[in-house]
Amino acid sequence: MRKAVALISGGLDSMLATKAILEQGIHVEGINFFTGFCVEGHTHAIRKKSQTKQKRNNALWVAETLGIKLHIIDIVEEYKNVVINPKYGYGAHLNPCLDCKIFMVGKAKEWMIEHQFDFIITGEVVGQRPMSQRKQTLPIVQAESGADDRLLRPLCAKNLPPTLPEREGWVKREELFNFSGRNRKPQMQLAENFGITEYAQPAGGCCFLTNEHYTSKLQDLWSNRGTRTYELDDILLLKVGRHIRPNERFKLIVGREEGENNYLEGYCHQFTHLRILNNMGPLTLYDGEANAEDLYLAARIAARFANVTTQDKISVQINTAGDQVRVLEVTPFSADEIEKEWYV
Repeated sequence: MRKAVALISGGLDSMLATKAILEQGIHVEGINFFTGFCVEGHTHAIRKKSQTKQKRNNALWVAETLGIKLHIIDIVEEYKNVVINPKYGYGAHLNPCLDCKIFMVGKAKEWMIEHQFDFIITGEVVGQRPMSQRKQTLPIVQAESGADDRLLRPLCAKNLPPTLPEREGWVKREELFNFSGRNRKPQMQLAENFGITEYAQPAGGCCFLTNEHYTSKLQDLWSNRGTRTYELDDILLLKVGRHIRPNERFKLIVGREEGENNYLEGYCHQFTHLRILNNMGPLTLYDGEANAEDLYLAARIAARFANVTTQDKISVQINTAGDQVRVLEVTPFSADEIEKEWYV
């Protein structure tokens, strides 16, 4: 039996591409790459506004639904060079989509060889994505990833030259598809034909690097550190809270609700942090060198988000490095007093 490895994002396209090959009697296993920039699962799990969304890893759910094994592979360190130095540049924000696809298909090829599989499946559709899925860029992915014609795109295969699995008769080309463009109705119809009634929202986006608000925070991080690098904790924290930078010396991360406060608790041992006493407000992380003037400013900003209606003084507890604790009585800023440009 021939064996294929499928790139599983958790979205509809990769689900359908995999299902199409399973229907032809091919053994399929999935790969999902963890970069740290994934949208699903993280903020959905901790924010109240996302309570209506399924608290699940969609890639795992897709694999379970299709009855295939899924391998989740951590590529956080290797992926840094893709984000920081993309050969083909960025999209509208900091999304290195073409470099990303080349990298992931290349990693899938390594996995394919190591585990003695025969070819690779992706859910790509020609014309669907402006950077990585144009007719001109699909061959670049094949060539630069090293996958060449062992890369099969079942949803748009009939719009492309036959690949090795098709030429060798491992899969029937006539049972593949000719989807193109950004219209998702053909995929939704195919899902119905396959009896698939539940799936992630089509075109919902799976990477924070395509998000304007997120990437502005990443740019701010790089600008103020003076270097274009990051650690996993850095990019996870960019997903959480209000980010406020009153000056070049420090930034605050202010929890917006209980779930975010609970998440930020896990970082209290790494950061100076501020608490509104009597549980009347958010937990705030202080990122930067702490001096008395800046801590007082930070306390007034944190107090702005306290759950009180008065403008009287509010008690803010500050825990600095070495577990030094002090309490400041401060007058909170009003909403109008916090400069708009402070928000990252």
